[in-house]
Formats: sequence, structure tokens, C-alpha cells
Amino acid sequence: MTSIDIHAPMTLLGGRSPAEFMRTYWQKKPLLIRQAIPGFSSPVPPAGLKKLAKRDDVESRLIWQENDEWHMENGPFARFPKVAEPNWSMLVQSVDLHDDATAALMQQFRFIPDARLDDIMISLASRNGGVGPHFDSYDVFLLQGRGQRRWRISQQKDLSLVPDIACKILQHFEPEEAFVLEPGDMLYLPPHIAHDGISESDECITVSIGFRAPSLAVLARGLLEVAADQLSARNGLGFGPYSTPALPGPDLSGIFQDKRLAPTAEPAALPDELIDSALAAVQKIAFTERMAARFLGCWLTEPNSLTVFPIAQEMVDLEDVINGNGNLVLDRRSRMVYRGADLFINGEALELRTNATLKKFADTRVLTCADLKKANAATLTLLQEWLDDGWVIAQ
Repeated sequence: MTSIDIHAPMTLLGGRSPAEFMRTYWQKKPLLIRQAIPGFSSPVPPAGLKKLAKRDDVESRLIWQENDEWHMENGPFARFPKVAEPNWSMLVQSVDLHDDATAALMQQFRFIPDARLDDIMISLASRNGGVGPHFDSYDVFLLQGRGQRRWRISQQKDLSLVPDIACKILQHFEPEEAFVLEPGDMLYLPPHIAHDGISESDECITVSIGFRAPSLAVLARGLLEVAADQLSARNGLGFGPYSTPALPGPDLSGIFQDKRLAPTAEPAALPDELIDSALAAVQKIAFTERMAARFLGCWLTEPNSLTVFPIAQEMVDLEDVINGNGNLVLDRRSRMVYRGADLFINGEALELRTNATLKKFADTRVLTCADLKKANAATLTLLQEWLDDGWVIAQ
């Protein structure tokens, strides 16, 4: 993938540049884009989606409406409703992990940081099928891939849900605008915009490019976990997922002392000295940008729990790739981000400080033979390990 010119107009954004889109619409207001991808059709056809939904390593759901009641069932599925049966939708999550064409489609949205990109969900619906009026807590691009879907949207403030049902359905949906999307049309929705999509075709496919938005509580807890793991590792109390490499931190190897402890008539009461010592110790911990990067870098690149990297039939030698004028590409399942000198891939923080070669690999997801010839020995050793693990593919 070549680098994106954030100031150049993009057909994907209706002739707007990424800079204009982010400034005017991102997390601010909806945008309908006619023929965002002219001639587009779903990267996975109906039969392919059903095949994915039969697998136990793929997350899928079936949602249908019967007698004015909503029902939901989780996959994998052995059989599916007939196309002629109305009012059902099948949703297949994280299709980008299982299909190269879908993963390639996701790359078109990398004018938004990878840390925010989540996955591509593809839905297959019969006529009148949908998942009910609802809202998402994240940004989403809804790209029509087959047939027609009518979208009704609203910026209403009332986001209360129908109680006691498995589906999250808005209790009082009040549509303000409506659009019918044809293949190639795309609708962008910021968080908390109420929307309802109804299929107007027998086999309607919608491709949803979704974005991750962690809660503030998750961010705070992650930073605390990094602090705890680093503290434990420095003091011989064990290792956690954020322990290595070591980050700068306070020396808390000392032992609590209370030489002036007075006798007590209330032996069950916690001593003030112990409370004060605990508070003083924790106040020595400084929460830094590198600690935040450690949590986010590892957490955001952690592979999906269902992800399995392919095992090569024959081991590939990186030297043979270079001598054969080949390239390296990141496997579609691999996630890689960096901040400063710290680089993270598939849930791991590297001991090796990042460099221009590794940053280019993260940004473009490909290294040419010329790039490989410029790489230092430590980088080549690392790339060989990733090649062996299936994180990287030789071409």
C-alpha cells in the first residue's frame, strides 16, 4: 500500500480529501456518498458468507423478526433460512481476518489511524431483513455491496432500548432522513446516530467498516495494569503481559517499617502507619506516555481470540526472498503500530527499538526487496522470526 495524500480528493469520500472529511464530518455528522466505490460488489458473495458462518472460528449471528418480536441466534450455523423467507439477517464479524479481498478493502480507510480501525462486518439479508433501529457507540461506514438497502437515520437524543430482549433495539425511533443505497454507495455515521437499515432485495449485502472506541475506564485500567506488571517484574513478584521490555520506574524494593508503633487496645484496627505507607508508595509511580503506549500498543494489536496464523508447509528463508527479488507483506491477520522508538505487533512489545524499515513496514504493510537489502542484521533476524510464525508472508 502506498502512502495516502491526506489533502488529495478521494472518490471514496465523494471528492473530499481525508483532511476535509476528518475536519467536517468525523464524529460530527452523517455523510451520504454516492458511488464511493464505482462498480463495487461485495468481496464475499452470499454463498461465501454462509460458508464462513458455518465455521467455529468465525463469529456470526442470525437476527430475525417474527410476530413483531426480535430473535437472535449465534453461529456457527448448520443451515440457513431460505432466500424467499423475509425478515432475516445474517451478520458475519471480522471478515477481514478470513478473506484477502475484504482485508484489502479495509486498507482504503487507513487515512484513519490503525489504532481506531476495528474490523469489517458483512451482513446478508432477505427482503425486509434488518437488525432493527439501533445506535452504535463507534464510527461506521456502511458500504452497499449487493442489492438495495433503505436506511433511515436520526440524531435523536432519546437512546433508550426495548427492555428484556437480546437485540439492542431503540424503544422510540424517530427517523429524520431516509436514503436507498445501491451497490457502491456508502453512508458514514458518527457514534450514537440512530439508524435502521431495511433490505429491499432478496439477497442484500452491506459491508460495515467499524472503528474501535475504548471506554475511559478501559484506558485507565490498562494503564494501571502496565504499572502493576512493571512494578511486579522489577521487584521479583512475577511477570504479566506488559512486563517486558522494562520501562523506567521507581525503586520500591524497600520494606515497610514502623519503629515508632505504639501499643493498641484495638488490635483489629488497621494501623495508620500501614495505610500511610501504602499511599506514599503508590504516589511514587508516575504514569507516563510510554506506559500508555505500552498498554495501547499491546492491547490494540492483540489478535482476535479466534485468530489462527497459517503454518507454512515449507519454511521460507529470508535470504532466498532477497536473492529472488521478492517482497514481504504483513499477513492480513497481523496488526502492527508504533510510537516513537516503541513498536508493537500482534500483542507484543519489541525489545528492539524501531527503525525506518520497521516503521515503513507498519505504515505500508509491505517491504520491497530494496527495503530488505537496506535493513540491518537485527531487523532481518526479527523479520525471519515473523516469517516463521506466519505473521509475515513472502511474495
